[in-house]
Amino acid sequence: MRWRRCGALGNVKGICLPDTAQGKRAAEALHDAALLKCTRCARLASFLAQVRKDHPEYHARPVLPFGVAAPKLLIVGLAPGMHGANRTGRPFTGDYAGVLLYKTLYKHGLANQPEGAEPGDGLKLKHCRITNAVKCLPPENKPLPDEVKRCNGYLQAEILALPRTITLLALGLVSHQAILRALGLKVSAWPFKHGARHALPGRQMLFDSYHCSRYNTSTKRLTPEMFDDVVGAISSHIR
Repeated sequence: MRWRRCGALGNVKGICLPDTAQGKRAAEALHDAALLKCTRCARLASFLAQVRKDHPEYHARPVLPFGVAAPKLLIVGLAPGMHGANRTGRPFTGDYAGVLLYKTLYKHGLANQPEGAEPGDGLKLKHCRITNAVKCLPPENKPLPDEVKRCNGYLQAEILALPRTITLLALGLVSHQAILRALGLKVSAWPFKHGARHALPGRQMLFDSYHCSRYNTSTKRLTPEMFDDVVGAISSHIR
């Protein structure tokens, strides 16, 4: 029987499980359970505790990935937004960044509908899965470098549990670097550039895009047309 290393989960390192459908489900369950209980970043844990007091109706905990279990594409954002994923518990749900993301995914056949405003709205992804480099809401939407590194074990576990030929979309520089670290690659060898595609040594293909945040789109750093070009190229690549 083949075994697959599933990365580090919380304080547990070097987990290996059978490389079977059952093993992958077990790996995902271990990942989710460890992530939801994680308080390794004291600043983020303290901030989330205060958010839960101020907004008891909010999710205000680490946010799990969303999408199909065996995707062809993994989209990696930065971190949950205060009134988006931090509120709803689903990545890119309830804030502006998700408007452009889901509309574009739908256009290219990667979602069943163009909107995703609330959990339970019927949104289903096709061939793809969405996660974040940092799983918890950071103050001012700015995680510290050590928080990104500390959270990297969860991203590593997610990537290692997916097909080895997975295509990856990094939304922004921080996500790009987090993916490379999760794969054990040298960050400086694969520079971030919007619209770039990198054929990585492990047979993965990494695409880069500026993050679809309100700031980037309002300043025209990222236009809907620019984002459409990247997702269109990815759609053609994975088909």
